[in-house]
Amino acid sequence: WADADFRHAISHTLCLDDVDPSRYSAIFFAGGHGTMWDFPDSAAAQKAIREIDAAGGIVSAVCHGPAALVNARRANGSLLVAGKRVAAFTNGEEEEVQSTHVVPFLLASTLEERGAHHQNAANWADNVVVDGRLITGQNPQSAASLGIALRDALLA
Repeated sequence: WADADFRHAISHTLCLDDVDPSRYSAIFFAGGHGTMWDFPDSAAAQKAIREIDAAGGIVSAVCHGPAALVNARRANGSLLVAGKRVAAFTNGEEEEVQSTHVVPFLLASTLEERGAHHQNAANWADNVVVDGRLITGQNPQSAASLGIALRDALLA
């Protein structure tokens, strides 16, 4: 934090609308309940996912971050998660934090409705699922493991 260049870079982060997806080998969507409203219908997120996937890149997300995937489509128009194994914040975890009636949809159920095979572990357990170039994690406890899986996939 004492590095002025670092502080400048953090305070001038590009908006996703201004990012050229062709310059990236992967995209990562962090969680938080706000993503349930912000990510599913974000044209910028959908474009970045589609272009990175089409270029053979990696799409990754953790906790509520997979909300970016519920409407994501491949270049051929098919749903990105259809037939894929994924992890995301579970319905049970949503119940435990008393948010089932707050969020606009239940993430795990919606991913399943889109054809994903939701692979949940016990509530709050570290759980990362790698299915080809799609890497997802269940909850905040899964973030570090997802980071390792993403790093390993990028180095492969």
